[in-house]
Amino acid sequence: MRKIILSVILITMLVLSIFSIHFLVESPTLGAHIVELKLDTGDTAWMIVATALVLLMTPGLGFFYGGMVGKKNVISTMLQSFMAMVIVTVLWVVIGFGLCFGPSIGGFIGDPSSNLFFNGVSANTAWELAPTIPFILFALFQAKFAIITPALITGAFAERVRFWAYLLFMVLFILFVYAPLCHMTWHPDGMFFKMGVLDFAGGTVVHMSAGWAALAGAIFLGKRKVQKTNPARITYVLLGTGLLWFGWFGFNAGSAVGAGSLAAQALGTTTVAAAAAAMGWVFLDKILGHKLSAMGASIGAVVGLVAITPAAGFVSIPHAMAIGIIASVISNLVVSKFPKGKIDDALDVFACHGVGGMVGMLLTGVFASKAINPIVGDNQGLIFGDPTLFLIQLKALVLVSIFAFTISYALFFIVNKITPLRVTEEKEELGLDISQHGEFL
Repeated sequence: MRKIILSVILITMLVLSIFSIHFLVESPTLGAHIVELKLDTGDTAWMIVATALVLLMTPGLGFFYGGMVGKKNVISTMLQSFMAMVIVTVLWVVIGFGLCFGPSIGGFIGDPSSNLFFNGVSANTAWELAPTIPFILFALFQAKFAIITPALITGAFAERVRFWAYLLFMVLFILFVYAPLCHMTWHPDGMFFKMGVLDFAGGTVVHMSAGWAALAGAIFLGKRKVQKTNPARITYVLLGTGLLWFGWFGFNAGSAVGAGSLAAQALGTTTVAAAAAAMGWVFLDKILGHKLSAMGASIGAVVGLVAITPAAGFVSIPHAMAIGIIASVISNLVVSKFPKGKIDDALDVFACHGVGGMVGMLLTGVFASKAINPIVGDNQGLIFGDPTLFLIQLKALVLVSIFAFTISYALFFIVNKITPLRVTEEKEELGLDISQHGEFL
């Protein structure tokens, strides 16, 4: 049955790709937040680079996660990230972009009908909020955010998930969790956008959604047979951290959608927050009586990158440092106190990405300044004496948490009804590299 379904999907995609001739015509149609392109070659060049940098983060994540799992699960874990680049890219072109940035349906989701197969996604028009770069470049930049989000989730159910079930979950997650959150947060007609929620590069859309989905997956799949395994390659973790940190400059500075002062500010806050968080993590480890470890420094840096993501273009450099330190301390404590005997979040995705994203969202409401970004307006952060923005961020945090966890858990339930999510005990003991892919290190 699986062979028949896959054959039908491939044939259908091929036929639609070949015969949908009008989709290949670059339409200059304006309206629905699509405007005339005011091409700036500097902005365009930077955004091409930023798009490539964000894509690099996903294989970086593969190394980061792959080094943490046991030796018999390295290939499968890394392949989960790689296949996100494959599946989500195709899904994005076919329907995902339209769901996120198509004409709004009630402020909740986009209407994909006008952008199926990138219909109307032209190199000669522009998105309203990015008028100096081609619309197609904006769409491809956003695709890289969609790619890495389900890949982040995989760390929670590492070493026990069936690969084909994961692929199905990934598709459903993009359609029913990522797309609504992206539309609500970043579309001018989105519900959160109109509320005044500030999320510069993905605190809600990427990290909170992935964190809560990870927790749902860890609960639904249950514990591994052996929860404590030695990391296969700590050098992979260091390499992955470096690639993530490097790519994150595209993630955050690229979200300025231009090569200007805001991009420079976001780049600065990003690297400072990561460094401060890595320092905070290893210093706290030492205070608590642990050794200063490569794993700790790597995880701390990534937590800082997560936490600064929603705030990157709204806060000062010193406040970015504070965000990094606060987030790393909180995430470190959550990791140490997390009930691992009951909930097996294998690589602490919720504690790092989920909690880090939530801390970043709230601290955006504390430190956001109109001196850094005029879009903040009069509702500045709590530290400037106005609680309005902080309360808006808190409200969004609660709504996103409930939505992401509930829908993700439902999707795990549905996928498990279609095809079992979890490998058998025998295959888990053998290792996913051999049992799922017939390969080994």
